[in-house]
Amino acid sequence: MPKILVLRWGHRLIRDARLTTHVALAARALGADGIIISDIEDPKIEETTMKISRNWGGKFSFKMGTKWQTVLKEWKDKGDIVVHLTTYGENIQTSNVLERIRKTEKDVMLIVGSQKVPREFYTEQVSDYNVAIGNQPHSECASLAVFLDRYFQGKELARDFEDAKVKIVPQRRGKKLVIQKTRKQQNGPAKKL
Repeated sequence: MPKILVLRWGHRLIRDARLTTHVALAARALGADGIIISDIEDPKIEETTMKISRNWGGKFSFKMGTKWQTVLKEWKDKGDIVVHLTTYGENIQTSNVLERIRKTEKDVMLIVGSQKVPREFYTEQVSDYNVAIGNQPHSECASLAVFLDRYFQGKELARDFEDAKVKIVPQRRGKKLVIQKTRKQQNGPAKKL
């Protein structure tokens, strides 16, 4: 299965912290391999995302601070593809754009904006595909979730996350968690020799 990374562009430190965290968590939960927050650094988002990843399992990479131009150039130089999620793109439901993306069998970088993106994002020099989750205004987190679900055809929802310390036991009512004890918890407190 090709690798999928999310490039979060335009994150504004004060305004977007919660939504960018949700973008990272949705990407992780729905099958992406990692996220890059371009151009700026926001350690709180990294801390939250990586804590979730450590506790709930799976491998998920996190990088920030690299200029978006550098990220995309390195990605395209490897021969991989860039998909820009935008309300102005080809409609994921009414076109065959998703099938064309899958047929490439290449790794995918998903651009998810925060604010109005530069015009160049729509060009062939930046994006191989401009994809719309419907052609109406909506949240970038929603477009990411729908794209990933359609891309993986729902299989990501049944994925088992390796090395999870916490797992939910699905049930009709109530909440049930299984918490894996760490080696330290199993053996009791460390003893001095």
